Amino acid sequence: MNTSPFIFTAIFDGPIGVAEDTRALRSVGPAADASGLVGATIRFDGIVRRDEPSGSRAEDGVATPLRALVALDYQSYDPMAERQFESLARDVARKFGLLALVALHSRGRVRVGEVSFVLTIMSAHRAEAIAATTAFIDRLKRDVPIWKSPVWAE
Repeated sequence: MNTSPFIFTAIFDGPIGVAEDTRALRSVGPAADASGLVGATIRFDGIVRRDEPSGSRAEDGVATPLRALVALDYQSYDPMAERQFESLARDVARKFGLLALVALHSRGRVRVGEVSFVLTIMSAHRAEAIAATTAFIDRLKRDVPIWKSPVWAE
């Protein structure tokens, strides 16, 4: 049975909270789960952590010392970011044979401890779900015009 995967992507202002997450996952509806095809669901939450490297890597590849953050400010180039975000989701879903992919990303300020990115993947098997998670995140960082700027603690 060849079914089209369910895809939902969105860029929200501020941190991703329960309301945004619930709305996105509810949009998947029971169709994917009730199909009897889902054998694996992976959810990845990107949470702003307190410590970040304070600069780029040194020439020898050693990371610079960590520095305390208050928040990260995310900027995106819309609507290009939204188009590329959805295109990436469709490409990853097709490549890995996913049943559903829901991806949410923040725009604006996200404080330490808050969620800036949520990725939920449903597939028939765990191997595809795990590989798709890694591929999606790597390509998101490389290809989608969303940038983060640190807000350092004083």
